[in-house]
Amino acid sequence: MFAESEGERATHPSPDSTSKRSRSIEMDEADMVAHLASTGRYRILRKLQPRNIAATTRPEFPLHGVILDTETTGLDYRRHEIIEIGAIAFTFDSSGTIGDVVGVYGGLQQPSNPIPSEINRLTGITDELVAGQVIDMATLRRLIEPADIVVAHNAAFDRPFCEAFSPILSGKAWACSHSEVDWSNRGFEGTKLSYLLGQAGYFHDGHRAIDDCFALLEVLAQEVHAHALTPFAELYRASQRSRVRIFAENSPFDMKDHLKARGYRWSDGSDGRPKSWWIEVDEPLLESELQYLRTDIYGYPEADPPIKYLTAFDRFRA
Repeated sequence: MFAESEGERATHPSPDSTSKRSRSIEMDEADMVAHLASTGRYRILRKLQPRNIAATTRPEFPLHGVILDTETTGLDYRRHEIIEIGAIAFTFDSSGTIGDVVGVYGGLQQPSNPIPSEINRLTGITDELVAGQVIDMATLRRLIEPADIVVAHNAAFDRPFCEAFSPILSGKAWACSHSEVDWSNRGFEGTKLSYLLGQAGYFHDGHRAIDDCFALLEVLAQEVHAHALTPFAELYRASQRSRVRIFAENSPFDMKDHLKARGYRWSDGSDGRPKSWWIEVDEPLLESELQYLRTDIYGYPEADPPIKYLTAFDRFRA
């Protein structure tokens, strides 16, 4: 009898809008993720869920590995200290396929001196958090001793700290997931762990040791159809190759920029190495690298720079 006002009409949803709202309410999380991904306008990141420790281990994965990460009070293993260690023990087979998680440990350690403010900002670890804390070496030893390989995302940093901290890590083969996986060939534009994890489709709470261990495990286990090998399989193969460290000892000073551009690094002699520019190459590349030094750097064919053969048991040491 009376016409509805504009305000009154607005309170009565149309059948179409009711239907749409009903469909959106009924859509579960998986459907929403699939719908957003199908539009091509969204990139979905899932929160990383740490893998569970297996109740029983599968016999088809007879080898043992440990992913290890440290947080420290600084960058120099000779002056600074470990304040946190995270470790994940896992099984794998000879082809580099990861099997089961068999142990997890994360522990804090109170350092001799207060934690620097920049380390506190980076890690969230405070003096209050580590007060009275001591890393459980018995638990850590149970994870480390069976390991055929120890993996760190920057082994050249973690290994010297760990070997200065405890002898239980000094006799192990080490691999570096930062330098021994060709991430660029896999389509990654960077090698920082958080970036690798994000491109793999996950996010996590980074900069705590055990969280970063779980993140690295997931990144290394990723199977991509475009690649025959997982990142861990590639890493494991790389760890089995012999490498050679070449020291361009007594190279002419005016050749330093050429050496640096080729990938040589400077050693000041304080770590027991010759005071010189040096590089590591795969063993098959040794002769070509020596030829480069003799021809382009020293300028005479009899030059015989010092060399040192390295396996995973030697690599990444201080």
